[in-house]
Amino acid sequence: MNAVAVSVFVFLFLVVTVLGFAAARWRRAERMDNLDEWGLGGRGFGTFIAWFLIGGDLYTAYTFIAVPATLYAGSVVGFFAVPYTIVVYPLIFLFLPKLWSVSHRHGYVTPADFVQGRYDSKPLALAIAITGILATMPYIALQLVGIQVVLDVMGMGQDSDNWVIKDLPLFVAFVILAAYTYSSGLRAPALIAFVKDTLIYLVIIVAILYLPSQVGGWGHIFDVANDSFTTFNTENADAIAAGEVAGKGIMPPAAAQWAYASLALGSALALFMYPHSVTAVLSTRNRSVIRRNAALLPAYSFLLGLLALLGFVAIAAGVTVGDPPNPQLAVPQLFENEFPSWFAGVAFAAIVIGALVPAAIMSIAAANLWTRNIYKAFLKRGATDAEEAQQSKYASLVVKFGALVFVLAFSKQYAINLQLLGGVWILQTLPAIVIGLYTRWFHRWALLIGWAVGMGYGTWLAYDVPLPGDPDSHFGGPLVLFPGSETTKVYIALLAIIANLVVSVVLTFVFRAMGVDEGVDQTKDDDYWADEGDEGVELELDPLAEPHR
Repeated sequence: MNAVAVSVFVFLFLVVTVLGFAAARWRRAERMDNLDEWGLGGRGFGTFIAWFLIGGDLYTAYTFIAVPATLYAGSVVGFFAVPYTIVVYPLIFLFLPKLWSVSHRHGYVTPADFVQGRYDSKPLALAIAITGILATMPYIALQLVGIQVVLDVMGMGQDSDNWVIKDLPLFVAFVILAAYTYSSGLRAPALIAFVKDTLIYLVIIVAILYLPSQVGGWGHIFDVANDSFTTFNTENADAIAAGEVAGKGIMPPAAAQWAYASLALGSALALFMYPHSVTAVLSTRNRSVIRRNAALLPAYSFLLGLLALLGFVAIAAGVTVGDPPNPQLAVPQLFENEFPSWFAGVAFAAIVIGALVPAAIMSIAAANLWTRNIYKAFLKRGATDAEEAQQSKYASLVVKFGALVFVLAFSKQYAINLQLLGGVWILQTLPAIVIGLYTRWFHRWALLIGWAVGMGYGTWLAYDVPLPGDPDSHFGGPLVLFPGSETTKVYIALLAIIANLVVSVVLTFVFRAMGVDEGVDQTKDDDYWADEGDEGVELELDPLAEPHR
């Protein structure tokens, strides 16, 4: 371990810990024992706070690790994360203000609350809630993977044969995270996001300006990366042709262009279906905050593009990532090799703090789904506000430690594969949530069956994808051959959502013809345009109350 780097890292981590506990007194409410305060930060964050909170929620530690790692590994579609984070913001500009309005008018805390109110269907809301929890759990686990990578590069316990010593730093980090999330709720990640994003901007801008000068400039960097990929492809031509290994490159060839485009589009559609994204949005003060953030958040996409290029910088700098190679080590090892010790400590702290913010929001979002749409809907219908808040606090602890046990007990590859599968799953909630904001044309039972078909079909397709070089493995990636094609691959989630929509449309006609009850819509047209100060927006109503007549 480098004493200077570790000291700077520990100091910044302690600063964040203090902020996490102090957040309970920041914008302090009279009562914290309700989900509006603990789970949504009082629903009062303005543009400035929301920009850091949503940015800190979406651009995670694993993004910091994985995006440049895909370019370091030579993935021809690895840059897809940049266009998808650009495409997503015009989409959210359109539909998230509507979700904000109806949620504030009716007191909805989760997307499943809205689905239940819109379609009068507990089973459909339960399906949305379970999908959100399932998709969020591996996402939290990936934040732990990001922390583990940094701790490995720093040398904290990696050579120990004692698993307690080896994993103790990771365990301590998440005990602290669990403690201040329990006490401060959403205010903790909102306050810490200021530090996290400031550090990340600082580190990436310095890295982009400083590191190329150390390794020969950008022209040299791209030349070295391209030569490295070309050499690999030449030496492994037979294995690539047999599908045993994946070819490498900077630009996707014609056969991979649909894969690139479908990954970008599908990921953009799925991003704000995740419950932690919705939680951050519902914590804002009014509709204008959401629209302003949709216009301002692309600044993070610019940052992400710069970050991705560090994968090529690592190649030019001669960074090695072990045997067998682990590309996720590329960026932390690059920082360790090229930065002064003190600034390497700042960079490591930025990545680890970048894991704590989204992990906290994700655990809160999953806990709110459990409390509102499983516990209160099925186990204790008459739960009070205080009981809801306490239940969410307990659930957030279970979710975090479940993710911790998963990462410590299983291979990192499981967490990565399940997170890829989570993107397939969460997109299946789009018809009920996004389309439901504009029309109630779909029948509630058709949506439920369509969801089940999309989940099953997407999971089956993903199960049949082996890891390169291991034909007997499963869940090896997010891409599959387009039906009827021998070379063109597409994102599994898009095929699954198409199946979902087709089934939902067909069965809607069938159920309407059969006269199957469609339930009562608890929302009204003007609910989708309500804003701060309008009648009923401040009044938090029970989402399970009697519908409007």
